[in-house]
Amino acid sequence: MNKEEKILQYLDLPFQHIHNDILKGDPIAAARLISMVEDDDPTAVKILQELYPHTGKAYIIGVTGPPGTGKSTLIDGIIGYLRKEKKGIGVIAVDPSSPLSGGAILGDRIRMSSHVEDEGVFIRSMATRGNPGGLANATIEAINIIDALGKDVILVETVGVGQAEVDIVKIAHTSIVVLTPDMGDDLQMIKSGIMEMGDIFVLNKGDRDGADRVFQDLRNVLAGGGNRNGWSPSLFKTEACRGIGIQELVEGVRLHRAYLEGSGNIGVVRKRRSETEFVYLLRDALLDFVLNDMIKIGTLTRIVDDIAERKRDPYRAVREVIAGLKKRS
Repeated sequence: MNKEEKILQYLDLPFQHIHNDILKGDPIAAARLISMVEDDDPTAVKILQELYPHTGKAYIIGVTGPPGTGKSTLIDGIIGYLRKEKKGIGVIAVDPSSPLSGGAILGDRIRMSSHVEDEGVFIRSMATRGNPGGLANATIEAINIIDALGKDVILVETVGVGQAEVDIVKIAHTSIVVLTPDMGDDLQMIKSGIMEMGDIFVLNKGDRDGADRVFQDLRNVLAGGGNRNGWSPSLFKTEACRGIGIQELVEGVRLHRAYLEGSGNIGVVRKRRSETEFVYLLRDALLDFVLNDMIKIGTLTRIVDDIAERKRDPYRAVREVIAGLKKRS
């Protein structure tokens, strides 16, 4: 049976088959379940519930930074280094959504093409679909699926970096922020939030003009900042396209992991991720419940019309909806 035939087979299989095959390490079953999650297939929840006890083993590395900093190329280098050690790798590349289709449009898998045929590497692009946090809505579920697939390390690449795009910090064990010498003049703008975002900082494209100056500026910023969970962020210079600095970066990740495990902060990270997972699911479930209830009793259209005609403001309308729900409960 070829790959295409196997994919078609999964369209009609009972969910227990997908569950069992994921636990056996079948990447096609994992890809199918991620698609079901993205399509809001209610059957996916049953499978995720069955898989959940088998998760929590993979080490999650978040990679974020402004567009054009070479995040995908850097990840490609990390994959290559870890594969030499026979580590099983999962990659979730979160792309901006197409404004028309809602689908991913950058196709990070193209920049990781050297590992696409590697059975030890599972790569999946996901669209943000308008989520402002830099991650796809189904990212946490996808992480759990790849975790259950048996991968040792999961790399999550986010769309970009900014005040609204810090969600990766909440779900990754180690967060890497990638910058380039080109943004030297913009360094002042990111100082206020830079310490909160990363455990490790990387100045990629380190062969460009001004790299040494920007590297020193970053070092000064990090030296004068705080820390996360008692860890003082480390800084590396890389040339990802040439594989320079990748080994040092991977060793830096290992040092951070050793720190988390040795200090007991790995438990803090695990609890933070669990809280994020629960809050995301609760938020989505509550929103669906409220909207469906409003549609059912016919209040959604009336409220929207009132807001559009400035008969009431949206803030008051939200308070009224919540008050109504409290009375009915």
